[in-house]
Amino acid sequence: MARHGGRGWYGQVAAAALGVTAVTVAASLWTAQAGPVTGSAKAGTSVHHPAPKAAAAAVSAQIAHASDRGTRGVNITIDDGPDPVWTPKVLQVLKEYGVKATFCMIGPQAKAHPDLVRAVVAAGHRLCDHTVSHDVTMDTKSEAYQSREILDADSMITEASGGVRPLYYRAPGGAFTPYSRKVAASHGMRPLGWNVDSKDFERPGTAAIVATVKEELPNGPTVLFHDAGGDRSETVDALREVLPWLKEQGYSFGFPVR
Repeated sequence: MARHGGRGWYGQVAAAALGVTAVTVAASLWTAQAGPVTGSAKAGTSVHHPAPKAAAAAVSAQIAHASDRGTRGVNITIDDGPDPVWTPKVLQVLKEYGVKATFCMIGPQAKAHPDLVRAVVAAGHRLCDHTVSHDVTMDTKSEAYQSREILDADSMITEASGGVRPLYYRAPGGAFTPYSRKVAASHGMRPLGWNVDSKDFERPGTAAIVATVKEELPNGPTVLFHDAGGDRSETVDALREVLPWLKEQGYSFGFPVR
């Protein structure tokens, strides 16, 4: 999700479920931009990183926005789940309109609801690593911390799915760093941005969500929605309007480029 204040819920879930440290969510705006992968550990810091698993070939560390369906493709991305109430409803809407999406999952949420992770995979959707504690200040933290957040979530999601790995990594609030992008890419997860923030997390009303998507679609093909973190009924209703509208406009639905 985009950076907003008062969003400490995910840190609390992670702490309760796994004993990890809850983090304070800072208020900021989406500013992450793809750039050269540079940077090194701070002086005096020794960082150990597990070697990439054999099945995960390295991918580009540049932040992906484009669709694999070309200029008339749209990527629907769903963040912050899985959630036992809202993920099934989102899955049902996607099924009704024959749309495949990318689900950016929080590690402890995936661990707590493996049935939903497997349902997402079984329906032909793709998985994305959205870290352990959804810390939108990750870009201010140590490289060791960033690595743990990414790779521990990768392991949780992969285990919950029955062995299907995330193909993307989305930094919470867009808090990418050159280092975090490099870590994710070396483990087979393309860093994933967005072009259209539906603002559904703010629950502005279904009509407002739909209007935002229509207005911002010229910005690019990757659209951000959420299936957790509170009442997502407006998201479900907005998807019922947005998906057929996109088809009427001649768009097809794809996945972010790899």
